[in-house]
Amino acid sequence: MLGTLLYAHEIEPHWIEYLERPLPIAGLPTELEGRRLVQLSDLHVGARVADDYLLRVFERVRGLEPDFVVYTGDLTDYGPEVLAHAERIYRRAPQGRLGSFGVLGNHDYGRGASNYPLAGDLAAVISDCDIRILRNQVAEAGGLQFVGLDDLWARRFVPNAAFLHWRADRPGLVLTHNPDTVDLPGWGEYRGWILAGHTHGGQCRAPFFRAPRLPVRNKRYTEGEFDLGDGRRLFISRGVGHTVQARFCARPDAVIFRLERA
Repeated sequence: MLGTLLYAHEIEPHWIEYLERPLPIAGLPTELEGRRLVQLSDLHVGARVADDYLLRVFERVRGLEPDFVVYTGDLTDYGPEVLAHAERIYRRAPQGRLGSFGVLGNHDYGRGASNYPLAGDLAAVISDCDIRILRNQVAEAGGLQFVGLDDLWARRFVPNAAFLHWRADRPGLVLTHNPDTVDLPGWGEYRGWILAGHTHGGQCRAPFFRAPRLPVRNKRYTEGEFDLGDGRRLFISRGVGHTVQARFCARPDAVIFRLERA
């Protein structure tokens, strides 16, 4: 038992998996075939996740020379020095050669997901580090559209506003923090990939069993790929960081997507 506890506290929270998988996108420009898009989620920059661990991950991802890097929420954790800490770390974050985008998660809105001035200041700090934070907005880079949806728990998820500027005849994908957003209305005619985080893969679970605690309403949204049955596909990252330094059968991950034509 002691060995298991030591493993869950000391080893697995920092034993990150660099997960490689294809990302087929309809209408992908020929020049983007084979390019890399890296998803980093739930870094929780702050007192609970070691800076040197995050910076090692950043260095490894930077060495991949990704074309796009996306950050799917919970960029930070609570704390009085969160803005200064975030600026220090994200100044060294990996950048996509063609574009870097992110969305906010519930922790980025402070305790209770209700500190809206903090979230605004954080978005400005991260954007100043050349990672554009999308808050129910659409941006384009390298021939791809990126829709960034704001956080659900903070009551700032407004898909109608985001998809107002989405062009269905152009390729792209969606970034959201909380997977529960995919079950809500407002997606219009969007058909394609949705990249999410938030769950940490359950963070601690028994082998071969579903995670006992998941911060989502729809308990099937744990980790990995889900076919939503309407032309949308969801991918949930287990995240890089943690809220409590404990992981078991839910290693952190950085997801390396290889773009291809659907």
